[in-house]
Amino acid sequence: MKFTGCYTALATPFDHAGHIDENAFRRLIRAQIKGGVSGLVACGSTGEAATLTHEEYRRVITICLEESRGDVPVIVGVGTNATWKAVETAREAESLGADALLVLAPYYNKPTQDGLVRHFVTVARSTRLPIMVYNIPGRTAVNILPATLAKMARACDNILAVKEASGSLDAVSEILNLLPAPFCVLSGDDSLTLGMMAAGATGVVSVVSNIAPRQTQALCQAMMAGDLAKARKLHLKLFPLIKSLFVETNPIPVKQALSWMGYGYATPRLPLTALSAHAKVALRRELKSFGLL
Repeated sequence: MKFTGCYTALATPFDHAGHIDENAFRRLIRAQIKGGVSGLVACGSTGEAATLTHEEYRRVITICLEESRGDVPVIVGVGTNATWKAVETAREAESLGADALLVLAPYYNKPTQDGLVRHFVTVARSTRLPIMVYNIPGRTAVNILPATLAKMARACDNILAVKEASGSLDAVSEILNLLPAPFCVLSGDDSLTLGMMAAGATGVVSVVSNIAPRQTQALCQAMMAGDLAKARKLHLKLFPLIKSLFVETNPIPVKQALSWMGYGYATPRLPLTALSAHAKVALRRELKSFGLL
């Protein structure tokens, strides 16, 4: 499996009672597929996976698989801070029919680099599915170094990609020098997609594509085709919208945007709260400017 293009980190719409809004979720997935995205990522941080019950986690995956119908791959998030639990979750996602796994670095524990290698190798060896490593030190408190990632990938041939969200463009070059193709680097930050793809990344796991799937995929396709001028134009148009989606902790702003667009209730689950009044003004302005409202 080669990871190229835009993979939407799906938000999980809730209704006013706080339950999964299945109708809104199905419509959101259909809009992504219609928009031409390369794949769907379910139960990631944008999907509020940390607040889902076990039954809800399974339901989100099931709905994604039902709606994708094999047209696009479904990558399922595995985000726990206990290796044994990550193994169980990976096996469950595989049994439900997931096409690949997005495995988060263990959070809170702050493992050493050796601990990270042992964690990911243990999870990878427990499943036949392709693994995308998720490096986001701003949420996990530990950075997966390029040399550490290389050790993992060389130990397990199903560790095939990394979602790189450390904010470092240098990391892309360092990783690809250690792990050339077919290993893939994907941007974990929408605002850095252009720069990371210029350095050799093959796509993005995107938040903004929840509301602008066609444009985000078009940016990736332009970069893969070597059309820098078109990609730069798309990046500059998307950039203000992207910045407005991160004015508060993700997925607070994107859930508000999706609510205005008819996909579920705006308020995420605690401990996240609704978007502040002043941020709503700025977000609504950017959505209108982009033609989404």
